[in-house]
Amino acid sequence: MSRVNYGDGLGVVTVTYSPGETLAPFVDTLDKATSRSVQVILADNGSTDGVPEAVAGSRSHVTFLPTGGNLGYGGGANRGVAALGPDVGWVLISNPDIEFAPGSVDALIAAAERWPRGGMFGPLIREPSGEVYPSARLLPSFGRGVGHALFGAVWKSNPWTRAYRQEKAPVERVAGWLSGSCFLMRREAFDSVGGFDERYFMYFEDVDLGERVGAAGWLNVYVPEAEVVHIGGHSTARSSDRMLREHHRSAYRYMADRHAGVLWAPFRVALRVGLGLRVKILTRSSR
Repeated sequence: MSRVNYGDGLGVVTVTYSPGETLAPFVDTLDKATSRSVQVILADNGSTDGVPEAVAGSRSHVTFLPTGGNLGYGGGANRGVAALGPDVGWVLISNPDIEFAPGSVDALIAAAERWPRGGMFGPLIREPSGEVYPSARLLPSFGRGVGHALFGAVWKSNPWTRAYRQEKAPVERVAGWLSGSCFLMRREAFDSVGGFDERYFMYFEDVDLGERVGAAGWLNVYVPEAEVVHIGGHSTARSSDRMLREHHRSAYRYMADRHAGVLWAPFRVALRVGLGLRVKILTRSSR
């Protein structure tokens, strides 16, 4: 892949799928999150509520971009980034149910000056209740993965889940991966890893991206000075049985891809069993 000399412009990509009333506040709070001019791409995966078209039609800096089908989060985001011009060297990728604190995007860009090898920068993410979501985590090892899968739903404070989630005082630091619900990337870093792996329809595409960003020599940097609120909430997004199954399917793909071969077969079986039990437990508890 030939290297492109990008400008210093800022592009924002959000993947829409009938986003409802959250999309307008997303765009409007973004206006106060940065002093820069912004190009916003609504990579639409097949909305039927008319909201993305209406928001784009009423705002000159917002573009409605149909992706041609429901490509999943990573696939939609890749199409959105590809639509940005060479003047855009900074790309913020976000869920459409994020609301930005004033100056939050500028704080992410400022952090890049402190971390010249930083490729990906994640803000502090709050739930609507004000609770801080653990959005900067370790990469999941097989031990942590199996322990979290087996005990995370029934023993919240188990050591595997605590280690994986990295729930600690929010300080600026390097992380294994950053939540895909909102992050800033140098476009050069995004290009260097080929963007999202589109085999992940939903969930774990951000874990995979963070790992590949690190393997390419970049850093994933958590910047709690920058704050956003995830209005939809991570727990709500995973409440349906289908979303839960998608999450666990992606978790298995991620771990199995990295632990292939005969020697790892028993561990893959243990992980599949653990994830299956977790689905049953969480499905029952939600009814």
